[in-house]
Amino acid sequence: MQSDKKTILSLILLLPALLLSGCQPVQQSAQVTSQPGSLEIQQSDPVAKRFQESAPQNTTAVESAIELSDKYARLSEEAALLRLQNRDTVMKNQQFGNQVVDLQAQLDQTQKELTEANDILIEMRIELNNWKMDILGFRDEMRDAETAQLEALVKILQALGGEVGTEPDKMRIQAQLSNP
Repeated sequence: MQSDKKTILSLILLLPALLLSGCQPVQQSAQVTSQPGSLEIQQSDPVAKRFQESAPQNTTAVESAIELSDKYARLSEEAALLRLQNRDTVMKNQQFGNQVVDLQAQLDQTQKELTEANDILIEMRIELNNWKMDILGFRDEMRDAETAQLEALVKILQALGGEVGTEPDKMRIQAQLSNP
């Protein structure tokens, strides 16, 4: 409550000072415009020329009204055309926005599928390498097993009374087994 009273009191005391200080620039500008050279400065101002050139001096009110109505009609047509173009542009922008949303969803799905496919491919490669290592590791064991089978067949043939070939034939068979 007291602060409001203090504020009002200070405004009342400062109001005459503000009014007096505000009046001086107006008086100075009146003196400046009353000088004879200032009329020439105002006429050379491009803003003043623009307004003077657009309004001819010898036109009547009817002619200026007709001219203004023609300008209004042209500007109205342009405004209508610009509104149509704006509406078309807004519709196209909405269509593009919808396409962007659809394409973004497709892109996200494709990236997800690509990531899954890459993970599966990496897994398959690891399994293939493991399989290769297992097969190559068992190669010697398979050769040993085949050699044991051949030796067993030779013994069976000998037991049945068959003749066993010479030692070079045995070496040839083993060489053939070694070279798959």
